[in-house]
Amino acid sequence: MTRTQVNPARTGGELKAPSRRAVALFSMYLRWYMRRHFHAMRVANAGRIPPQAQPLILFANRASWWDPLAAMLLGQTVLPHREHYAPMDETALAHHGIFRPMGFFPVDNGSARAAGQLLRAGYQVLARPGAVLWVTPESECQDVRKRPIIFRPGLGALMNRMGRMTCVPVAIEYVHWNERLPEILVNVGEPLEIADGTVEDARTWTNLLSYAMAATLDELAMLAMERDPEAFEIVLS
Repeated sequence: MTRTQVNPARTGGELKAPSRRAVALFSMYLRWYMRRHFHAMRVANAGRIPPQAQPLILFANRASWWDPLAAMLLGQTVLPHREHYAPMDETALAHHGIFRPMGFFPVDNGSARAAGQLLRAGYQVLARPGAVLWVTPESECQDVRKRPIIFRPGLGALMNRMGRMTCVPVAIEYVHWNERLPEILVNVGEPLEIADGTVEDARTWTNLLSYAMAATLDELAMLAMERDPEAFEIVLS
């Protein structure tokens, strides 16, 4: 068994692939819903995401309630032909069951079990050809200016055990520019091309990821202050 091959018997059952029908139907609703609440969604440096990279992890900051919806729009735009998976607090997922057939899987963010749950499900996701794992290591919403950025250990532990992979930081911020409705601004950071995650320990990877996120957020802050729409591509308007 290679490092990225997974035995489902050891991981708590096989993850179900996202339903293409459910994703397509929800995508239509999502675009209508987001247009009601935002003037535009804009992304900078989307070309930094290597479209063919496998295994691929996109990790984002946790800024607001809107983050999962913004991430879904981003994923559908920049990686439309890949399967997207993401953890969601198990209580929230039980309440919003509509997300379950769209690649969301449960983790208990309120307990120490969360890291283990992410490890088990993450193994399965990253072993699937064409799959993308989205993670918000902060778990709880934080101000985008807060430093240092403190990540929970689950993603670092996953990297430490997986070996070769590509990890890309994604920064999200919500701002008001010149319109009544706010803007969703996204900045894609420099990808971390990892040849062998086992070279470092989990804590080192966690710290490295938090530094990469801080740099990506700082870059986004400069773009937001410049208020130059030309620095972004429009995802939704």
